[in-house]
Amino acid sequence: MSRIVLCMWMSLDGFIAGPEDGPDQGLGIGGERLHDFVTFSGDDHPSTAHSHDEVGAAVMADLMTSGAVLTGRRTFDLAGGWGGDHHDGVPIIVLTRSPGPASGLVRYVADAREAAAAAREAAGGKDVLLHGASAARAFLAAGELDEMALQIVPVLLGQGRRLFDELPPEIVELELVDSMDGPGQVHLRYRVLRGER
Repeated sequence: MSRIVLCMWMSLDGFIAGPEDGPDQGLGIGGERLHDFVTFSGDDHPSTAHSHDEVGAAVMADLMTSGAVLTGRRTFDLAGGWGGDHHDGVPIIVLTRSPGPASGLVRYVADAREAAAAAREAAGGKDVLLHGASAARAFLAAGELDEMALQIVPVLLGQGRRLFDELPPEIVELELVDSMDGPGQVHLRYRVLRGER
């Protein structure tokens, strides 16, 4: 069965974007620091991203093996919908309260469990790549988030958009399944435990 894997770069104090993130400044003030290790060939499209360090290259290679992409509407819109193709023509499922019409590889779904089921089916046994803080919280709350691949960048942003803001007051247990230390980031991969402890 396909795993849904959240992949995010975040500051040591938990921010995935600096303050004032928006259409003209997707990562907010200072947030571009979180992606310093990534360079692009040509445009800023994920399929052209690469890293010159071993850890960054391994993370990017893993991202590109996913069979589908799940994302929140805000992230999708800020990324310009990745031009309709995140990478390799994989389906993109957008979790949103205001669905638009499906077009090409993009499908809009209002319910987290329905979106997760659609993405798992579309991924054909490969992992599903999840983007977006609000979407991550929605899939975690729905019991549909399997793993988190977090790249921790050694910077304190102090303010902006946090990945785990507004979680309900319950404990979510995680199991560390992988860690790699590279220049400018530490990669941590956790499995979300569901009653196994």
